[in-house]
Amino acid sequence: MYRIRQVWQVAAANFCRWRKNPRVLLVFCLAFILCFLLSDKVVAFAEKHDTLLQFAEPFIWTFGDANSVLLISLLLLLLFADMPNLGNEVPLFLLRISRRVWMLGQILYLMLSTLALMCFILLSTCVLAGGKSYPANLWSNTAAILGYSDIGKEIAIPAFVKVLELSFPYECMIHIFCLMLGYSVFMAGLILYLNLWRENGGMIGGIVFGGFGFLLNPEVIAQWFQIPQERMKLANIAFGWLSPLNHATYYMHNFGYDNLPRLWVSYAFFVAGSLVLFGMSLHRIRNYSFHFTGTEKR
Repeated sequence: MYRIRQVWQVAAANFCRWRKNPRVLLVFCLAFILCFLLSDKVVAFAEKHDTLLQFAEPFIWTFGDANSVLLISLLLLLLFADMPNLGNEVPLFLLRISRRVWMLGQILYLMLSTLALMCFILLSTCVLAGGKSYPANLWSNTAAILGYSDIGKEIAIPAFVKVLELSFPYECMIHIFCLMLGYSVFMAGLILYLNLWRENGGMIGGIVFGGFGFLLNPEVIAQWFQIPQERMKLANIAFGWLSPLNHATYYMHNFGYDNLPRLWVSYAFFVAGSLVLFGMSLHRIRNYSFHFTGTEKR
């Protein structure tokens, strides 16, 4: 129990650095702005046609798309650019606790702060729905219009028929939230590990990781290599398994009639990948050279 308390104390010390931290404030402001820009089409469509939205639908239609998940995950590059945090309290921590315990505190902070950002994004989209939403766990007429017509494609809203037919709004919202969280924790773990090897290595690795997921988007590949429509199904299945970003996209999963990965496969992928990265970070911290530039003047 004493070790567990030490881990929580390290994580709490990192959260204390959020006070008056312009970088953290910028991350959450950018997250809200992105939520507004990405969900505005859905809300504006409902207002224009005088239809209602289900409470969770702005979040579902906004982040059911791989590109939207990628945009939000890039905010992690800014939030975790200085991981592991080497504040003025770190020398004292390292005198009183082991490096392993200190790194576990960093990992706990990383997971909790990622969860906080995802919850803020979910809350933001629900707030933006405003008075045009209702809480019942049933798809709205707005969703039906977007899903069963070409209007959704025309205004670039990813409303997919199989999502409407095979799930309910709150179930769909929970899965999208968990997939986004898994992808974000995996990416944050990668940033932490690469930063332990080289300064700004996490920033470079995060950009490469996000670009890799974007390039393995079937639509992007089809445009670049002129893949015929009859082969798009095979490309869709292949990239659905290979791309971490597609694993984080709800509609890119098997709902019973295709060969895409099932939801539990994606959850297992993100959990296993995150545990591997955290384990590698714990191993790396044993030989990590700390460099402290001095204390702040008060």
